[in-house]
Amino acid sequence: MADKALNIKLAAATALVLAAALALGLGVANGGTSRRSSGLPQGDDPVHLHPADFNANIDNPQWPMTVGSRWVYRVLDYSDGSVKRDVIKVTKRTKMIADRIRARVVSDIVREHGKPTEVTKDWYAQDKHGNVWYFGEHTVEYVNGHPRDNGTWEAGVNGAMPGVALPAKPKVGMSYREEYAKGIAEDQSRVLALDGQAQVPAGHFKPALMTEDFSPIEPNVSELKFYAKGSGQAVLAVDVSGGSDMEQLVKYTH
Repeated sequence: MADKALNIKLAAATALVLAAALALGLGVANGGTSRRSSGLPQGDDPVHLHPADFNANIDNPQWPMTVGSRWVYRVLDYSDGSVKRDVIKVTKRTKMIADRIRARVVSDIVREHGKPTEVTKDWYAQDKHGNVWYFGEHTVEYVNGHPRDNGTWEAGVNGAMPGVALPAKPKVGMSYREEYAKGIAEDQSRVLALDGQAQVPAGHFKPALMTEDFSPIEPNVSELKFYAKGSGQAVLAVDVSGGSDMEQLVKYTH
């Protein structure tokens, strides 16, 4: 009975998020992309980056990643009521990416019942304009206790290219590539609103930047994310099509 009640609450919360998006006329999960000029990479557009323009110290106001910062998330699957714990931490380590840009290593570990289900090292750097770039990941998934690769890629290797995790000056309608490794990682994002809000265990965040993530690899999948100034990683991420997860920020320390 408790599980059923949880499912109902989560499904209702997701419906409210989607309804709010549609009320704004944002067309969530329509699979289209805005080509509003932003100077940011789109699709499989090649990029020519200069290492001197990048820094592993990230201070974007809406996605600061100070060494030692730590985010704890509750990951709820509203299809079955299961709960996982996701802990993200900015390490002091850096990695020289294949395209000669030094990136910050960010640890991301998902656990269920205390056991790791996915262990990831993500690589980020910030350009001189304040855009936060994503240069790849090393991801291991655990299935019945056995590790296996789950979408590892690195910019500059086998045609993979970096994307933008978060722009320095987001504007409604702006679109950009988040990552590109053909057939493996082709996530894209578009800015839906600058004045959204999100209620999560860590608190109430307003205004919040609201984006939609989507991918040509999975055209029926759509995820909404909410970023609040100074909170670093997204405070809330909700699958609104093709998935059933809701990630809620529980605690943020820095």
